[in-house]
Amino acid sequence: MYDGRSDAAIFTFWDDGVDEKLTALVADARVRAAAAADATALETLRTEFLGRKGGKLSAVMAGLARMPAADRAQFGKDANEAKAAIEEALDGASARLDNAALAGTLERRYDVTLSAIPPRTGSLHPLRRTLEDIAAFFRMRGFAVIMGPEVETEFYAFEAMNIPKDHPAREGMDTFYLPPGTLLRPHTSPVQMRAMQTYPPPLAVIVPGKAYRRDALDASHSFMFHQVEGLHVDRGVTFAHLKGFAADLCRHLMGQDRSTRFRPSYFPFTEPSAEIDISCGVCNGVGCRVCKGSGWLEMGGCGMVHPNVLRLAGYDPEEYTGWAWGLGIERIAMLRHGIDDIRLFIENDPAFLEQFA
Repeated sequence: MYDGRSDAAIFTFWDDGVDEKLTALVADARVRAAAAADATALETLRTEFLGRKGGKLSAVMAGLARMPAADRAQFGKDANEAKAAIEEALDGASARLDNAALAGTLERRYDVTLSAIPPRTGSLHPLRRTLEDIAAFFRMRGFAVIMGPEVETEFYAFEAMNIPKDHPAREGMDTFYLPPGTLLRPHTSPVQMRAMQTYPPPLAVIVPGKAYRRDALDASHSFMFHQVEGLHVDRGVTFAHLKGFAADLCRHLMGQDRSTRFRPSYFPFTEPSAEIDISCGVCNGVGCRVCKGSGWLEMGGCGMVHPNVLRLAGYDPEEYTGWAWGLGIERIAMLRHGIDDIRLFIENDPAFLEQFA
């Protein structure tokens, strides 16, 4: 066994018991590796025996240059075998320590009566939650939820909605046109016509879905957004019915203490037409930065279905009347939750979405 002399004394001459010194070095490494109590001690041994600078094996290898050329090959072979044996001893000791640590972990006992760590659960996206609240409101009042195609024909997107060919909304700078005669729908209103052509009156439906417009993406605009349309056609339907439904919906979404108002407006597919406003929940109608001092926030547009639209759908406007409205889901969600940037809805930021869990 190696007797602990200084590294300089390990190998004085190339022929001074080379095999015995390598054998002693390997034996010493095996004994000390077997006795190592932890990974730190094992790493210290690795440096001591195999370190490039100051390692005991390196000190032995330093004698290679003083050997006759004929003996160097055999000496190199013996030294490499000694190095492999030392590495094997150290690796075996490392595996022994790892197995002991694993065995200790497996032998631990756990109190199964302790409360578990609750799993992280997902939640509905704020847009989906807003849409479901709107759908639930109308389902309770007998309305059906229907869907329509996102790739529409120009007829259903414009002509069926009483929008003439020279209307600005039909320009290429506002609409995503596809192959001739088709486009990405700029609103969900075309589904109203499809519903009226499919079902006879009375008719009560809401139409949720995506819409597309050539808007630059910023804090308040997006080229893809969500809308929900409402349509009710029957005998004796009046603007008073529309006002009642719209006011109830706003209070359902925003709170029972909110007020609504209707401002005259213009839409090609309704006559008369109006904009729906709701009192600002931040200042209670007094005026603040959120409502730009007016005390009111815009919710969407509405009106009585234009006789031309009813007539094109095959309904007799002398017998049936109806109202329609359209709301932007993003806008409603932003007002409900105090969100000031529409881009947050599509950036998929966990920090933002976790607020709605």
